[in-house]
Amino acid sequence: MNYRMMLYIIGQIIRIEGLLMIIPLICSFIYPQNSLFAFLIPCLALTLLGTLMTIKRPKNKEIGAKEGFVCVALCWVVLSLLGAVPFVLSGEIPSFIDAFFETASGFTTTGSSILTEIEHINKDILMWRSLTHWIGGMGVLVFMLIFLPQADIKSSRMMHVMRAEVPGPVVGKLVSKISVTARITYAIYICLTVIEIIFLLFGKMPLYDSIVHSLGTAGTGGFSIKNTSIAYYNSAYIDYVIGIFMVLFAINFNVYFLIITGGFIKALKNEELRWFLIIVGVSTAIITLNIASTYGGLLNGLRYAFFQVSSVISTTGFSTTDFNQWPELSKAILVLLMFIGACAGSTGGGIKVSRIMLLVKNAFREIKYIIHPRAVIRVRIDNNAVEHEVIRSTTSYFIVYIIIFSFSVILLCLFDPQYDLVTNFSAVAACINNIGPGLNAVGPAANFSGLSNASKILLSFNMLAGRLELFPMLMLFSPASWKK
Repeated sequence: MNYRMMLYIIGQIIRIEGLLMIIPLICSFIYPQNSLFAFLIPCLALTLLGTLMTIKRPKNKEIGAKEGFVCVALCWVVLSLLGAVPFVLSGEIPSFIDAFFETASGFTTTGSSILTEIEHINKDILMWRSLTHWIGGMGVLVFMLIFLPQADIKSSRMMHVMRAEVPGPVVGKLVSKISVTARITYAIYICLTVIEIIFLLFGKMPLYDSIVHSLGTAGTGGFSIKNTSIAYYNSAYIDYVIGIFMVLFAINFNVYFLIITGGFIKALKNEELRWFLIIVGVSTAIITLNIASTYGGLLNGLRYAFFQVSSVISTTGFSTTDFNQWPELSKAILVLLMFIGACAGSTGGGIKVSRIMLLVKNAFREIKYIIHPRAVIRVRIDNNAVEHEVIRSTTSYFIVYIIIFSFSVILLCLFDPQYDLVTNFSAVAACINNIGPGLNAVGPAANFSGLSNASKILLSFNMLAGRLELFPMLMLFSPASWKK
């Protein structure tokens, strides 16, 4: 293990987190409130600590797969722990476990919350809360790669870091240099965020509200500044704008790169994109028909169905209505969408559409093998044969996912036996898939504040594991990961 290089990377992350607190600090001056020192103190302390940890560059900068995965997991745990400090210092969330849950939910873009009266929270605190979504959406370490010196980010050294943090079964570079890839990705990310802010302003949403909701949409996080989420604005225009952008941020960013570089036709032929849009379209149509009578017609039914389908499959978690009151068919579809999730290489969570594609195609291949044992059958995506290694890793991921999910539900039932199975099941589903709201006691009209501290720690682990594709967090508990 290259511990010196790992500490160097963690130091860079701590310093960046300290500098990011300047944004809510500015917000403290714009909206004078009593949480100024809640950001000033950790901002100075983290910037100083990070600078001291990175003042001397390690001679050995090699990062292998083991260091990459462990380092990424440690960085996200440290980010969540230190990011919780302003919540505690401000007094808005006195319990550190609650603050850690809220911060982990923010950085992992989950959106599950323990806050009950959000509209009474200071605006600088809410800005920090939404900013964690935006930074966590694309990846904190990817953000770091933009600023690191070229000598520290050679592809052979840092590709394992990207592989551990970027969502999806396959990580690829858009261009030859990782730093350039990170800059292109973040440029697209920033442009889409700014465009959404402008569209929301046209819908007469206040500037502050437009910024924080766009940050939440971009990171597919779902933290709102209103108790009733997006339903507060009661605007079909705002619903459709946020709904469309939730879909846009749930699409693989490689598709946007292809469009920008003139590969529009190739982008449209992307098989994962087609599967994703078909799933969104079919789910929206079925739910629209199912709830139309509840909302007085197909048009209103379409408005609420499209928004909620976009919110759940993109794993954002915003809501315009209490879908916990919908018919069982609609709720069942939404639960399935929780597990499917967004596209690989997006800011969304879940199992990912690409993995679902591989699992379905591999299942049909096995059926064909039974019928034709001597046939040579390859799984293909975008007319390219998928390597056996990718199929193997996808299958392994799914098995580990089922194991962690099952144990988490059992433990949650043990920690909080007062809640029914639907509540505990959907709470785990919402956290490990980075969705936000679940059903029943953790539905869109409720929150996670009633859970025990043990359950909040467990669900925080689920959120981090889900965001990092399981294996980096599991490696922290493996003795072999810490051996030389």
